[in-house]
Amino acid sequence: MRRNLVLLLMIFVSVTVSAQEVDLEKKWGAVVEAIAQVESEGRPDIVSKNGLYVGYLQISKILVRQCNQILGTQAYTYNDRYDKQKSIEMFIVYQEHYNKEGNMEKAIRLWCSGDVRCMNRKRATEGYYRRVMRKYSEMASR
Repeated sequence: MRRNLVLLLMIFVSVTVSAQEVDLEKKWGAVVEAIAQVESEGRPDIVSKNGLYVGYLQISKILVRQCNQILGTQAYTYNDRYDKQKSIEMFIVYQEHYNKEGNMEKAIRLWCSGDVRCMNRKRATEGYYRRVMRKYSEMASR
């Protein structure tokens, strides 16, 4: 009886976690897609000219380390930056930590600056913000 209860609890926790992940992907989905179009034209194999940013969302090694620090475990590797799904997961980890309210403008500016201290410098992030919003609007009108 106890073993069955433990098994049911494990299944419930697994389903609950999966549902939360789906909800977060849905919450961030449109803005992630717009950012990805600006960053890499949606391609997971892109490397920036300086070689510091790679993948679907142009993720740096620093961001990988920050996500692992936020999670308190080595959940992601540098190679995960080339994996679209893992890149989206890292985006969500970063946003849910620094942008708990889920503000889209803050999310875009934060992603552009890559630094929580700099994200409110609107002048520095304005061009990027406008490009992402243009993509976002184009996608919404389809």
